Amino acid sequence: MTTDIIEQYFTLNQLQRTQFAALDQLYKSWNSKINVISRKDIDNLYIHHILHSLSIAKILRFANNTTIIDVGTGGGLPGIPLAILMPNVQFTLLDSIGKKIKVAQEITSFLELDNCTTLHSRIENVDKKFHFVVSRAAMTLPELVRLTTKNISKEQINALPNGIIALKGGDLQAEIAPYKNSVEIHNLSNYFNEDYFATKQAIYLPIH
Repeated sequence: MTTDIIEQYFTLNQLQRTQFAALDQLYKSWNSKINVISRKDIDNLYIHHILHSLSIAKILRFANNTTIIDVGTGGGLPGIPLAILMPNVQFTLLDSIGKKIKVAQEITSFLELDNCTTLHSRIENVDKKFHFVVSRAAMTLPELVRLTTKNISKEQINALPNGIIALKGGDLQAEIAPYKNSVEIHNLSNYFNEDYFATKQAIYLPIH
């Protein structure tokens, strides 16, 4: 199982197939040196990590030239799969842990992902503006909102207003309570058939 599982849900060109297929060995090789994915979960890379990352594209297919920062990217998730799928969207992959951002940097370089920039920093120290913030279980929603609202651009170029899209699992009621009038919760089981997604959700919160 390499790109087959992805192509059940997304249309890929040959370059994208090649790039997605390369992720298997890239992540396995790097993960043996620097643990960015749970060792017991690396064999589930395509469903638990790549397809999960791509679920953001089910919420919104970003317009060309959209700018996105992936906060707490680790080894490049969800940013790298999204960058492969949407080559005309600009991604900044941010992590405060140097060895993790090195993995993301090496993988984006190997894949020649010109639409990806890696940044070893904390979001508190980033002043640049982006259309969207994406994150995969890096922190709680209130913390993400507190730290990244300053980074959301006022320029609107997408079908949805700029904001935050966070991938989460489990009971989110406490996290979303402060934003219950504006938050959208997307159950990923609506988009993917695999059992893994039964408890997985994407939260979209517009930031005005």
